[in-house]
Amino acid sequence: MASHSDTLVVFFGATAGANGGKLGSDERELILLVWQIVDLHENKVGKLKRTLVQPDSADVSEQCKEETGLTAEELCKAEPLESVLQQFYQSVSAELKSLGRSSYTLCVDGPLLIQQVLHPEASKKNLVLPECFYTFVDLKKEFHKCCPNAGPVKDLTLTSMLDYVCVPAAVEQEAGMREVKNMVLLILHLLTEPYNHTFSTFETVNYKFESGACSKTEAVDSETVIRARGLPWQSSDQDIARFFKGLNIAKGGVALCLNAQGRRNGEALVRFINSEHRDMALERHKHHMGNRYIEVYKATGEEFLKIAGGTSNEVAQFLSKENQVIIRMRGLPFTATPQDVLGFLGPESPVTDGTEGLLFVKYPDGRPTGDAFVLFACEEYAQNALKKHKQILGKRYIELFRSTAAEVQQVLNRYMSTPLISTLPPPPQMVSVPMLATSPFITTGSTRDCIRLRGLPYTAAIEDILDFMGEHTIDIKPHGVHMVLNQQGRPSGDAFIQMKSADRAFMMAQKCHKKMMKDRYVEVFQCSTEEMSFVLMGGTLNRSGLSPPPCKLPCLSPPTYAAFPATPAMLPTEAALYQPPLLATPRTPQAPAHNPVPALAYYSPQLYMNMNMSYTTYYPSPPVSPSTVSYFAAPPGSVAAAVAAQPAPSILPPQPGALVRMQGLPYNTGVKDILGFFQGYQLTPD
Repeated sequence: MASHSDTLVVFFGATAGANGGKLGSDERELILLVWQIVDLHENKVGKLKRTLVQPDSADVSEQCKEETGLTAEELCKAEPLESVLQQFYQSVSAELKSLGRSSYTLCVDGPLLIQQVLHPEASKKNLVLPECFYTFVDLKKEFHKCCPNAGPVKDLTLTSMLDYVCVPAAVEQEAGMREVKNMVLLILHLLTEPYNHTFSTFETVNYKFESGACSKTEAVDSETVIRARGLPWQSSDQDIARFFKGLNIAKGGVALCLNAQGRRNGEALVRFINSEHRDMALERHKHHMGNRYIEVYKATGEEFLKIAGGTSNEVAQFLSKENQVIIRMRGLPFTATPQDVLGFLGPESPVTDGTEGLLFVKYPDGRPTGDAFVLFACEEYAQNALKKHKQILGKRYIELFRSTAAEVQQVLNRYMSTPLISTLPPPPQMVSVPMLATSPFITTGSTRDCIRLRGLPYTAAIEDILDFMGEHTIDIKPHGVHMVLNQQGRPSGDAFIQMKSADRAFMMAQKCHKKMMKDRYVEVFQCSTEEMSFVLMGGTLNRSGLSPPPCKLPCLSPPTYAAFPATPAMLPTEAALYQPPLLATPRTPQAPAHNPVPALAYYSPQLYMNMNMSYTTYYPSPPVSPSTVSYFAAPPGSVAAAVAAQPAPSILPPQPGALVRMQGLPYNTGVKDILGFFQGYQLTPD
């Protein structure tokens, strides 16, 4: 059988948009194909063939009309791409048979026609290209071997190459035929003295993308990596490889990026086999994947390794099975076993190698995370598994998604690097402002003598929290348990507890983190009173950062939760009861007449009262209330003055006034009714 170098098929094409060096960059369709056979053994040429291709859209750019002379009317009469490719294959095969040859290789003027136009368009139209389109000879690279002094490959053109070897260009007027004749002249010249060139270097296009694992110790050239943005969230690595069809992606070179919650964020890092393919990938900036356009930018090897690199031998062994479809399962019960998962998937979607094809994601201490990855031998099995999306296993519904080798690495890396004791972000910078009426139980500070409980059952009461803490209950400060409520005034699943010292808070976090309360595990973080006050005033505090307190008018909170018996409540006077206009215009803080309260670290009222900001999911929880930022002024009245004159209990600083909250009032209650309710109550010196 003749080798590929015995026969070349010189191949040329044009699109309805940009051509030349920008061929394929605008996603336009093929409208013209021209080819001619060159017998390298006999130095003979075959017939010159030219055919038009009918695009789906007959819109032809002005530049294309000028360069090719084609019109939309001519193209409407042409055959579609599938028929033209079939004609090409049959014509070349018949001519080769007449020449006594059995194989051939395409020869093109640069890789753009094959890699940037033909393969992407065939992929979008679901056409199966003949095998001949996966191997080709780049005439520019072959010429550069013979004439290295002619200049860089990327700067070479047919005209410049013919001029360099002193071969007159063809005078053919019809577009496409002129370019093919010039390419044939150049090939025949390179076959003779003094070059006697042998066409032996063949460019190849991968048939499919190969998944695989990437080690963090692997060297990744930054000139081979791009970042793709705007991907549909359900995109798999195969979908991304299809978007870059025609370009060779390195094995395991697609890494889907995840956000802080472990979900895909619409970005991916893609690693190509060399910089040439990376540069062609950049030309696909804002090409379309379905109805969405994809942005393509340069990236670095460090970024790729950060996402796709792994060090786990378990992951490497799991991903060592080639040609497997990976499915991610999320939301598994923590008690789920491999047999439970296999039974859930059923016999219609058998897992590769049974339990060996399952990889459960765990925390460093071995606790399950509820995530798992599954290998399937073929697309059919994976599709059967995906049909079970959101079906029930145990008491939980399970989410199933297509996944990638890089996503396996990311998820494993993220969970394995999770500290056993999580820490909250540093507190924001506080602004010291004098307050009129602060909570009698909280003084803010940066000492981390508080703990935060997150993930409490919504039915949890104070008694449940005390049982949860066990022996650490003795380290709670008086009135030191504070529940956080949601917008409906119901428990949000969070609580703060003030401990007697930072050391006690640290020990509590160490021993109780991820401990079970009823049927849920509770996260326990060490924090400061500043952070606690921040959340209790309506802000949010989580791993992703700080959000300011709410800005709309606040709602008072239910009675104070306490771990110890409450002290007698102080009763308000008429002056302590707010009037409705005060809600819209908070009063400016005034110096109290008796025993001024020291300035405490709190948030600036201007920040809290910006009415244009959006509300958060938290309402303030007692004893901290928006009244502490002068929403409700409490000028000293007769009762308040009497209270301030009395020796204060050790846990209560002197107060110029106080507020109580009344629940269950009739809807038609007025101020007079409330004042009448409190008549007869007096505070005696005893």
